[in-house]
Amino acid sequence: MNVLVTGSAGFIGFHVAKRLLAQGVRVHGLDNLNDYYEVSLKHARLRQLSGQPGFTFQQQELADREGIQALFQRGKFDVVINLAAQAGVRYSLENPYAYLDSNITGFLNILEACRHNPVKHLIYASSSSVYGANRKMPFSVHDNVDHPLALYAASKKANELMAHAYSNLYHIPTTGLRFFTVYGPWGRPDMALFLFTRAILEGKPIDVFNHGKMKRDFTYIDDIVEGIVRLVPKAPTGNSAWSGEHPDPAFSFAPYRVFNIGNNNPVELMHFIQVIERALGKKAIKNLLPLQDGDVPETYADISDLEHEVGFRPATPIDVGVQKFVNWYREYYNV
Repeated sequence: MNVLVTGSAGFIGFHVAKRLLAQGVRVHGLDNLNDYYEVSLKHARLRQLSGQPGFTFQQQELADREGIQALFQRGKFDVVINLAAQAGVRYSLENPYAYLDSNITGFLNILEACRHNPVKHLIYASSSSVYGANRKMPFSVHDNVDHPLALYAASKKANELMAHAYSNLYHIPTTGLRFFTVYGPWGRPDMALFLFTRAILEGKPIDVFNHGKMKRDFTYIDDIVEGIVRLVPKAPTGNSAWSGEHPDPAFSFAPYRVFNIGNNNPVELMHFIQVIERALGKKAIKNLLPLQDGDVPETYADISDLEHEVGFRPATPIDVGVQKFVNWYREYYNV
């Protein structure tokens, strides 16, 4: 099998590429290596992949329409796993145009390339942030998500709508994955676990939003990868039971599906900090702040559809996952 993994120098893309290579899959990685966070970490991830049998890499922007078309024509990919995106809810308040370039224009280029160079399955990253103002818990893929709280969330919802249009028009099998607060070794420096670990070790205060009362469905990276890999051969074919009179957002008459991938066990932020403190053997200096614009107070994934489809449910306990991250962080930064 020949798979394109976009965002292969990113957190999730790196781990997915590594797992596929271990299974003997040929992986072509693509990443623009932008400076949203420290580029040295992206290069370090790539060094872990480079030289492995079956791995090739190319630095390129998703927004480069001609470049993406040429890549697909050369690559003849069986499966595309699109994990490249401009991430981060808070950054979308500062630099909204980055989200249009990468998450909208870039994803359109992927869809167009799949249209003209047919693939067996397009899997793409959505986000738990699409649930926005929803308060019915746990978040279900069968509920409407029409009230995003930030442009990042709106761009991910747009990806799902665009995918459905192309699944309908051109019969491209598409699966959208709503990730819930992914963490683990080689993680993103803008995420809470990374920020908190660094600050605590340096004796600096950490910003604790919503006074620590936020809840997140923290999901360990290995569980995310397991879900993605199991879905690769499960391309949707369309569901004849879908009804336009009672439309279900999770599936369609077209070859289109959306799944949650979360731990199904939300953790309060203050407890999360306590787990980090225990793993580090050091107390945090806390700067308690109100809820930030664009943030939601709680995320909680209903993963019953994913479990039914692939027979897997994420289950890594938060203390185990945090300890593995801390071990990696201390080794990588030599602290």
